[in-house]
Amino acid sequence: MCPNTAQAGCHWDGSPRHRRHPRPLRVAATSPSRLLRAGQSSRCRRCGNPIDLYQRADQRPIAFHPAELPVAHVPDACRWHLSSGFAHPHGDGSPWCRIPHTVLCPGSTPTARIGLHLQAVRRHLAVRTRHLAVRTRHLINTGAFTAAPPTDNAPAVSASEPARPIVQMLLSRYLADSPLEHIRCVAQTRHRNRCTNPVLAPTHLDGGVWRLLPAESEGDQLALLDTQMAVYDLSHLPYTEQTRWRTQRCPAHPATDGAADLALAGWQIFDPLLHAAHIRTRLPHAPANHPRNG
Repeated sequence: MCPNTAQAGCHWDGSPRHRRHPRPLRVAATSPSRLLRAGQSSRCRRCGNPIDLYQRADQRPIAFHPAELPVAHVPDACRWHLSSGFAHPHGDGSPWCRIPHTVLCPGSTPTARIGLHLQAVRRHLAVRTRHLAVRTRHLINTGAFTAAPPTDNAPAVSASEPARPIVQMLLSRYLADSPLEHIRCVAQTRHRNRCTNPVLAPTHLDGGVWRLLPAESEGDQLALLDTQMAVYDLSHLPYTEQTRWRTQRCPAHPATDGAADLALAGWQIFDPLLHAAHIRTRLPHAPANHPRNG
């Protein structure tokens, strides 16, 4: 009796062996948003439940409940839909829509009146939050989880350096979410991790300049009480360099690079009325690689 030798690519019984080769995630070159789906998921800081992060048309981020909900159960003011990777505040004519997480978050007050269906979803999230808290407390009590002690290894920031500087680029002003030296590149590396390089590259001597400029209101461009504020001005740089800052990329991953993003850029459109607490009337000391102030 001759043994039945399995052929290559088949099981011992001769059935075909299906191999699924992993496919790396790619972003189309024509996509207006280069953020990967892996970079759009996070957890709410108040309740700990999963959320989906998207950008609006004005580049501001918004957090959504991960699942779509029937339009019949969502108030008109809370209906959103996604188009080309951006969130728009109204329905798209389909029977389903997205809803902001703040409407359902058990850790905050609802921003609109919700019906019985959304109240049930809100209670479900509250129960999940309680289970997460109980499980975390159990892990801490049994010693399975130990909170990391606070460390002082973070890069030092000068006392005069604004914690959230105001940056002028591409004919607009933006408020950063961290000091200039701490703004990190959002691009994906070849190892599918987020790039660790800063946007403010130490090797780039021709960077921005700190200037005292009028606190103009975005839109009408009227100076507010002749107030002068410190602005990190990038207007004199080439367009490609300003675009690199706006997309929050390091010199190794320029805005024209094919690498996708693993996080949202931390810029906010500056409003002198809403962000008055971040206005500084004196120029900070220039960094070592940017010795000039305007």
